[in-house]
Amino acid sequence: MLEAFFNPRGVAVVGASRDRTKVGGSILANLIEGGFSGGIYPVNPSAQEIMGRKSYADVMSVPDPVDMAVVVVKAGLVPQVIDDCARKKISGAVVISAGFKEAGPDGYRLEKEIVKMGMEKGLRVWGPNCLGLINTFTKLNASFAHVMPLQGNIAFLSQSGALCTAILDWSITEGIGFSKFASLGNKSDIDEVDLLEALENDEDTKVIAGYLESINDGQKFLKVAARVTRKKPVVLIKAGRSAAGAKAASSHTGSLAGADSAYSAAFKQSGVIRAEALEELFDYAMAFARQPLPQGRNVAVLTNAGGPGIMATDACQANALNLPTFNEATLQKLKAGLPPTANIYNPVDVIGDALVDRYELALDALLSDSFVDGLIVLLTPQAMTQAKETAEAIARLSKGKGAGKPVLASFMGGEKVAPGIKILKEKKVPNYLSPERAAGSFAALARQTERLKRTEGNIPVLNVGKAKAGEIINRVMKESRVNLLSWESREVVSSYGFKVPAGKLVTDAESAVSVARETGFPVVMKIVSPEILHKTEVGGVRLKLMSDQEVRDAFELMMYRVGKRVPNAHINGVTVEAMTSAGREVILGMSKDPQFGHVFMFGLGGIYVEVLKDVSFRVSPFTEQDCKEMVQEIRAYPLLSGVRGQTPADIPGIIDGLMRLQQLCFDFPQIVELDINPLMVNEMGQGTLAVDARITLEKPREG
Repeated sequence: MLEAFFNPRGVAVVGASRDRTKVGGSILANLIEGGFSGGIYPVNPSAQEIMGRKSYADVMSVPDPVDMAVVVVKAGLVPQVIDDCARKKISGAVVISAGFKEAGPDGYRLEKEIVKMGMEKGLRVWGPNCLGLINTFTKLNASFAHVMPLQGNIAFLSQSGALCTAILDWSITEGIGFSKFASLGNKSDIDEVDLLEALENDEDTKVIAGYLESINDGQKFLKVAARVTRKKPVVLIKAGRSAAGAKAASSHTGSLAGADSAYSAAFKQSGVIRAEALEELFDYAMAFARQPLPQGRNVAVLTNAGGPGIMATDACQANALNLPTFNEATLQKLKAGLPPTANIYNPVDVIGDALVDRYELALDALLSDSFVDGLIVLLTPQAMTQAKETAEAIARLSKGKGAGKPVLASFMGGEKVAPGIKILKEKKVPNYLSPERAAGSFAALARQTERLKRTEGNIPVLNVGKAKAGEIINRVMKESRVNLLSWESREVVSSYGFKVPAGKLVTDAESAVSVARETGFPVVMKIVSPEILHKTEVGGVRLKLMSDQEVRDAFELMMYRVGKRVPNAHINGVTVEAMTSAGREVILGMSKDPQFGHVFMFGLGGIYVEVLKDVSFRVSPFTEQDCKEMVQEIRAYPLLSGVRGQTPADIPGIIDGLMRLQQLCFDFPQIVELDINPLMVNEMGQGTLAVDARITLEKPREG
């Protein structure tokens, strides 16, 4: 896939220029000077020859074979060029030109035109408004980047062309090489999913890294990324965490599930490792490119200074890495070979006067330990420190006895440690400026290992009351409502297997008393109105009503207060329900995201969910294993699993509830928001109770 772009037999540069300071001249020069062995054909009707190459008046005049055209002409001329390329049977066009959707409505229409033209005639369009692309293994530099990157096994893709140039410049200094380098631009046709598929089986690429501002098709991305990450790691930055992408929402889930929550959930489910900054992106990519994956999260820390060793220990803990106890043979070897003042336990401190021999002995012992999955080696400059020699020992032992275990270094300092850092770069041992960055990178390696070990599981088809739920939802839609009344929402979730409190909707005080007697005291009373979504805020909830008179008084007072506070609201009545106090309160919710579809939420429930925000998310479709991990992610999980002798809550009941809500949204995709809050979770094996539910449907389409 995308073979015409990364491995073309010939390239036509449409808009080539003699002036290297112009984009058309820069791209032509990069193709020639980069060493591309295929045909290179300048296209410019005003020139006979450019940079020693014959120039052609138009694409149709270019000799075969040509698989790719790089287009550098004014936006208004691009459709004609695309048409010429299609008639020439060129497979792909990289449109460098700007002036498309980023320029406004007219540019957007022009962009749609060239993509449609390409699709109809079998030509893929890359860009527009991009830097171009590079394949270091075929020496193809079809970009106007100022430098050809070093050859390596990291593929990089980016929506930002300016970011590409900055990274290329930085990579030369850091000695980081790339296999492919791709600027996506406007992603009018070819997008991040196409690139993932193209790089999935690329033998020259060991790790895929990238910068994204958006994803065109969330569900397709989820599916493809899940497949690719089982073959090679994918590390991405997703820019735009701000609330600007979040929509106004009536439900708790809707208000908490902004676009960024969907991206984070999708990345997690598909095995994509999310980096928070460019520094992290390349820290992780460098570790993946240069080191093997660990078997687990057990890390040995080796240092010549106590302070950095403590910093590394803290960083390991923050990244959920373990500092294991060494086996007896390792401890004996360290004790025999290190001075009495050294610390032979994890982290191992060979102390400040250590020469290379101490590092070598400790490295040999730690790499041989079966309890150790990998090492973080720290070095600080002391008067006697042998940075260069120590780096050579690290490189030699990590490739020898330590083969199969990742070794990351953090040589801390400047001039004194520079010779050692140079050796580490040459020998492909990742070095980080701080222990924190090394620990974060090791954790990324461990996450990829866990990804490869993870079993996905299946999505069961549940036995539910779809017909009953459909009757209610269809009735609400016929009435042109989007919010189900509370009792309607409760009936829908009840039909999908949720246990709900006994109770009824009533419209007068005496009926309320009658229902209260049927259900048994104490009871709860809640206002029912399509205009009132948050009942507690308007005095629409009364708890622990213990007698006939309390029910009468509560009904009259509630109707009065709600009528004063929301005078224009249509009141359907109140529900009278059996009071329940047992169990732990959680929330199950869903909000429909524009890119990814149904995004589900789990967390602590009740009135505190938006205050504490102790929640986790998953994008549908998800499995029972996803649900289990979702529950375990919240900070309050120990309260559910049983802390200090408490009986565990019915966590399988929570998982079953999430799967039932997913089935409900499979069956009725018109549901855009949904909360069950609170879901009362009883002790293990005792089930759950959906105390309150809220469902919102999509707005009817006009016309």
